[in-house]
Amino acid sequence: MRFPALLLVFASGLAAQNSAKPGRFHVEHPTLLNLGFEWLIEGDANRNATVEVRFRKSGTTAWRTGLPLLRIGGEHVYRTRESMTYTVPEGFAGSILNLEPGTSYECEFTMRDPDGVIGQSVQRAAVATRSEPRSHSGGRVLHVYPPDHEGPKEQPAFTGLKQAYYGLGTGDWTSVRMKKAQPGDTILVHAGLYRSERLNYVDPLSAPFTGSWSLSLKGTAEKPITIKGAGDGEAIFDGAGNHKLFDVVASEHHIFEGLTFRNTEVAIFAGEKEVLGAVALTVRNCRFEDVGAGVWTENAGSRDFYIADNLFLGREDQMRLIGWNQAGMRTAGIYPSHQLRSFFAIKVYGPGHVIAHNAVAYFHDAICISTYGPPDSDPERRASAIDIYNNDIHLSNDDFVESDGGTHNIRVFENRGVNAAHNGYSAQPMFGGPVYFYRNILYHVPAGGAFKFSAKPAGIYAFHNTLIGEQTASDPYSNTHFRNNLFLGRDTPNRGIMTWANGTSNYSSDHNGYRPNRGAAKQYSWLAPVAGKDVYEPKESDWRHFATLAEMSRATGQETHGIEVDFDIFENLAPPDPARRHRVYHSMDLNFRLKPGGKAIDAGTPLPTVNDGFTGKAPDLGALELGQPEPHYGPRWITWKPFYR
Repeated sequence: MRFPALLLVFASGLAAQNSAKPGRFHVEHPTLLNLGFEWLIEGDANRNATVEVRFRKSGTTAWRTGLPLLRIGGEHVYRTRESMTYTVPEGFAGSILNLEPGTSYECEFTMRDPDGVIGQSVQRAAVATRSEPRSHSGGRVLHVYPPDHEGPKEQPAFTGLKQAYYGLGTGDWTSVRMKKAQPGDTILVHAGLYRSERLNYVDPLSAPFTGSWSLSLKGTAEKPITIKGAGDGEAIFDGAGNHKLFDVVASEHHIFEGLTFRNTEVAIFAGEKEVLGAVALTVRNCRFEDVGAGVWTENAGSRDFYIADNLFLGREDQMRLIGWNQAGMRTAGIYPSHQLRSFFAIKVYGPGHVIAHNAVAYFHDAICISTYGPPDSDPERRASAIDIYNNDIHLSNDDFVESDGGTHNIRVFENRGVNAAHNGYSAQPMFGGPVYFYRNILYHVPAGGAFKFSAKPAGIYAFHNTLIGEQTASDPYSNTHFRNNLFLGRDTPNRGIMTWANGTSNYSSDHNGYRPNRGAAKQYSWLAPVAGKDVYEPKESDWRHFATLAEMSRATGQETHGIEVDFDIFENLAPPDPARRHRVYHSMDLNFRLKPGGKAIDAGTPLPTVNDGFTGKAPDLGALELGQPEPHYGPRWITWKPFYR
């Protein structure tokens, strides 16, 4: 008589495990264009809970639909070599995309589960997007001149930046700071060369021995400390080959604007891991040249940077695409083994950063999130809510954009990358996600693939990208979803066009366009778990290979709306020559626009907030919608061609 009772208890236990129990709801740091959210849960063992999203501008009545939050949790992210391992907590995460800067929004999130929701199923949040940082108009204006300046000076006048920022002091007295800059001050740097005589004990620019300036004062959001070019000519900070030009660790709310940084290993250093970072650093309309690294922070407490409209020029070879690990070039004596001359233009960690409209060329990597390792449990000390968009990237010896080390709501969108030796857009790894890769352009990545998904990343969206190159990543990833992309092969010998390496049963792929490589028998390679068993370390027998998209679709149930295309979908675009892997192409010579009437037109599926306002019966495939203006890539002040032969 007790057996039915035991069954009843067992069934009740299963129901409890399958029911979703909402936990902590976290609103991430807002950026100018996007809002991010995380909602932890317990239960939902059968993973059928969902979270619907809607939003509206504050003070309006009409609601808009957003993308649902991504169900995350249980995915294993690891890399054995570094003993790194992490299991994604159970929950949901996601973004409301493509909003207006400086605008308040009401956001509503509704959790649903066929097995029931135990607790509060609706969350509401009033959140405002950020505005671009502005200098304070009511503060003091301090005028800085180089030591060799001749002629009149506007008052109050100072020799060198340190004197205006901290007060007069040379030699041993450089650490005496008696006349500090105040919140709201604007320091105008007049035209000339600011290069420390670092071996001069009484260096007039007050940077003896190191040639570095450490700036650690605190502005406020309303009254930042601004250091900007005065507009009377180029103001150049030259490191004379030193290690670090500016150290802004511990600073808050500083703006660097309209300056040139050159001839140094690290131009602006803003945070050391597990030591200290910077808050609300703005670097805009500046020029970096002959530097090993441009702007760099590794600290989880660094937050809310705005790095925009800058030109970064590194030291790597400008005339050929080499790559840091290409043996043929090394044995020929052209490029020493594993040698780096310029590492990256921008690398950040921490929440809330915006990296937009920069032009980057001749670095190992262009724009990176730090490969920091597993994230902190404190959501305020993770790489989350980071936007990387409208950047123009030319000739990287490794990758264009690395989201490596990101946790939740990394948005990489509307970037243009031409010439990368190894891979294009990277998640190595992603600790739960989602990372959004959408409307990016990629051309000429000969050694690797369009996306580098490595170290078992979890939580990836790839939407509306135009990728002239194959997808080759075979290290299993999880919870990855492809929609409305174009993958066009270059007839690379013995290489298929697409590889899906699904480590778990949470995946989807549809409405994408593929151009197979001629002569390759295995065009489409597929990996996915069988009978619910994760497959993070696959054997060759776990893989399935297909010659056509139709065969792959019938066997997997994916890509039921996918199509095969060719280069005739574009107005005028030819593939890079696979036999000339070291050739350098220029974006100004390339036309990624779709041709009216081609197979890619109206072949996509609607994605709320991603492709609202499409022009035809359905969204087009790829990065550029027919009839809509092309994004502005790179600095908005550049009217000339920065990367052209």
